[in-house]
Amino acid sequence: MEQILVMENDRVRVLDVQFKPGEKTAMHTHPNHVVYVFNDGKFKLTPSKGKIQELDLKAGQAFWFDATSHTTENLGKTDVHLLVFELKE
Repeated sequence: MEQILVMENDRVRVLDVQFKPGEKTAMHTHPNHVVYVFNDGKFKLTPSKGKIQELDLKAGQAFWFDATSHTTENLGKTDVHLLVFELKE
């Protein structure tokens, strides 16, 4: 996984994130956040508590996620490219 910090201030942190097919992250934490999808793909979110989600991503979609700890995995055959907006409170 490649992650680039795009910008950060006292209200938000923006990350440009790319996953190659089959890549998986270790358990990590996000505050409340919005994710914008650049390209189609298939993604799996495994939270530390709660239900596993498999998402069929479509270019141009945006998702809201409450604060969470999870692992993520690219289940597809193409790269997944996301822009993550973490909200600070």
